[in-house]
Amino acid sequence: MLFPIRRRNFLKVSAALAAAGWVGPWAKAEDKKPLFEISLAEWSLHRTINGGKLDNLDFAKAAKHDYGINAIEFVNQFFKDKAKNTEYLTELKKRADGEGVKMLLIMCDGEGALGDADEAKRQTAVENHFKWVEAAKFLGCHSIRVNAQSAGSYDEQVDRAADGLRKLTEFGAKHEINVIVENHGGLSSNGEWLAKVMKKVDHKRCGTLPDFGNFRVSKDEMYDRYKGVTELMPFAKAVSAKSHDFNEAGDETQTDFLKMMKIVLAAGYHGYLGIEYEGGKLSEPEGIRATKKLLERVRAELSKA
Repeated sequence: MLFPIRRRNFLKVSAALAAAGWVGPWAKAEDKKPLFEISLAEWSLHRTINGGKLDNLDFAKAAKHDYGINAIEFVNQFFKDKAKNTEYLTELKKRADGEGVKMLLIMCDGEGALGDADEAKRQTAVENHFKWVEAAKFLGCHSIRVNAQSAGSYDEQVDRAADGLRKLTEFGAKHEINVIVENHGGLSSNGEWLAKVMKKVDHKRCGTLPDFGNFRVSKDEMYDRYKGVTELMPFAKAVSAKSHDFNEAGDETQTDFLKMMKIVLAAGYHGYLGIEYEGGKLSEPEGIRATKKLLERVRAELSKA
């Protein structure tokens, strides 16, 4: 015999089941959280921006209206001299907020080697990043993405990179901003090495941004991308879905996105996947759309599992 459930009890039971991860038959499909979200890395449009066809201030608008994407990742070189310009940052924030677009992080390049063999230069590099930490905080981002560039032996570079990253992370922590490292050439493209650096830094605010495609350690050495992402995912606070070319089926020709996303999800990551198209056969808009379509197809397939 079925007994009627009062509204108050119904809500209590529903809340308890939801907290336990169970979704009842009355739940709407749109209420379920997706396996991962999709964001757009500004570097996907670097030729468009450098060609004067898109201004950094309008990046959020373009992401939403041209590609249907509501979260973005900035590149510092597109507003290099504006890190401390409050008026500019206010306008940037105003436009993004007006579009309902989240600003996730700032990718920082050209500020010196955080693992420089020269301790004074290493400290200068650390301090050069301070302004981007402050800009990220102002905009409402969660992180700045940096490089772990260094020199010396394998172990020396572990120590030097960890030293610079730890100092920068301690500053970032004061502003509640994460410092995350991308595999971006040199030993940083060796997943085992970068994982060792993360363990040596040993700070909850320091993590990684695994990139599907940046695994060239040197001219003669290419690190296995699936092994590398597997090693970096335990520290990941963002992930870059790097793409170059696509076949007729819509699959990326260099990376098996289905295989890669299984690795990402197995690590318990359900955050944003940043589209970073770097190909030359498709235009930047076409490449972005092709990458987004592939990610959506993979998400749908994995959601059925």
